Amino acid sequence: MTIRTLFAVGALALSLTALIFAALCPVSFAPVDSVAQPIHAADRFAVTEWALPVASPPFAAILFVPATWLPVATLKAVAVVGNVLLLALLVRLSWRFAGRHRTPTRALVPLPLCVPVVVVVAVAVAVGLWLEPVLRTVHFGEISLALTCLILWDLTRPDHALGKGFALGIVAGVELTPALFIAYLLLAGRPGAVRAGLTALASLIGTMLLGALVLPRASADFWTLRVFETGRAGDGWTIGNQSLQGLFARALHTTEPGVGWALACVVLTFAGLWLARRAVVRARLETWGVLVTALTALLVSPVSWSHHWVWCVPLLVVLLAEGRWRTAVAVALVFAARTFRFVPHEGGGELELPWWQQLLASPYALLALALLAYAAYRCRARTALRVRRPGGTRRIPPLKPLATAAPAAQLPASNSSASTMR
Repeated sequence: MTIRTLFAVGALALSLTALIFAALCPVSFAPVDSVAQPIHAADRFAVTEWALPVASPPFAAILFVPATWLPVATLKAVAVVGNVLLLALLVRLSWRFAGRHRTPTRALVPLPLCVPVVVVVAVAVAVGLWLEPVLRTVHFGEISLALTCLILWDLTRPDHALGKGFALGIVAGVELTPALFIAYLLLAGRPGAVRAGLTALASLIGTMLLGALVLPRASADFWTLRVFETGRAGDGWTIGNQSLQGLFARALHTTEPGVGWALACVVLTFAGLWLARRAVVRARLETWGVLVTALTALLVSPVSWSHHWVWCVPLLVVLLAEGRWRTAVAVALVFAARTFRFVPHEGGGELELPWWQQLLASPYALLALALLAYAAYRCRARTALRVRRPGGTRRIPPLKPLATAAPAAQLPASNSSASTMR
């Protein structure tokens, strides 16, 4: 146990202790008989009593049946411990993702050889737990970290890996939003990526068929009717929704953003896929191709709750691996500030915000749009750089040799000189 290892373990333990204390401490109050009474964590996070409508395909219900075999208290403990371990796995996968697809424009910062990997991962987990998307995932026992780990693990496998794309199809069968990664693979331009995309598509269809086989009536109801009811997941205009729909609804002060939002989603979907393909094929920035696809999917999804934005972890790791420390710090502050929790949001207050509070109410969506513009700039700069040498000068073809006399007019070379020339 070195000093660095002890420091990392201590930082992780301190972070977990503070997290548990913040969850159990009665920090929220509600007026009861004109007296402010504390609302404990058990009441604030008791989502099982709300009877939320199902918003996922029937395959998800089949997949999570074993969760009902555990007592609620045990299930909560498993969810918390499991999400912390999944965060550590996501950090490791993100660094492998950033290291495997090296960016050509800036040297990758590798893991320090003198620092064990466990130290780096422990410190990253201790800090990452306080990013708002990660914190909400742990508090609510969500599966966002698990789904992101599966996607990133599948995408970082070599193109010739057996069954690449199968895990992506399973994830899309649980939550429909990651299905945009299938289109990304089909448009990536490599035969291996196209094969992985077809595998993911077949896997997704397999989840639909399995759901139809086990739950035929629920499957028919979901795929013909419920899949189009975007409001089943919740009110899209609330501050918790950080998608493009939430941004439009709050900016237009309406619960139904209408055709403008739908057209914007269509345009952004095609633009995002085009930019992702350009990043991979033209600029050789595969890390940003994946990140652009993830940001596009989160933006165009009708509902992207704040805990869905755990893609901030791979984003931060890629920025740090590229040595862009200032950008990484700025992005981390956005995901840790929780600004949308401080604007008026009780009783429909989100729909009455002035213009200057719109920036605080939709930080993730606005940041994603800025990152897409940044990725477009990177791709354009890298594409222009590829036609030049590293020194900045254009490649000049070599001069042709001067014409010489006919071979018949030349004197025959001696054996020794011919041997030397050879």
